[in-house]
Amino acid sequence: MEAKAVAKYIRVSPQKVRLVANTIKGRKVEEALNFLKFTPKRSARIIGKVLRSAVANAEQNPGIDVDTLYIKEIFVDQGPTLKRFRPRAMGRVTRILKRSSHIKVVLDER
Repeated sequence: MEAKAVAKYIRVSPQKVRLVANTIKGRKVEEALNFLKFTPKRSARIIGKVLRSAVANAEQNPGIDVDTLYIKEIFVDQGPTLKRFRPRAMGRVTRILKRSSHIKVVLDER
């Protein structure tokens, strides 16, 4: 049986979140949480919250043993982009793209 959790509209670039997400894919949940605890990236805390949420969702199902869970899939998709402008020299302007992410974690039993 699978357990899922989703976090949407996270204000971190998907490229930065994928760096952390790819390192924990396929690991056991306990091992992944320990890894995220000592990862000095902002997205590690966010992914840890989503992972704990997926574990809590799994606990609601009586047929799942929480100790045997592993990260089956972790998706990081791009959310909407906020477009901002910064003034530059000689009356010009530069566009600044503030990207956001959608994170989906799927856990399964081994």
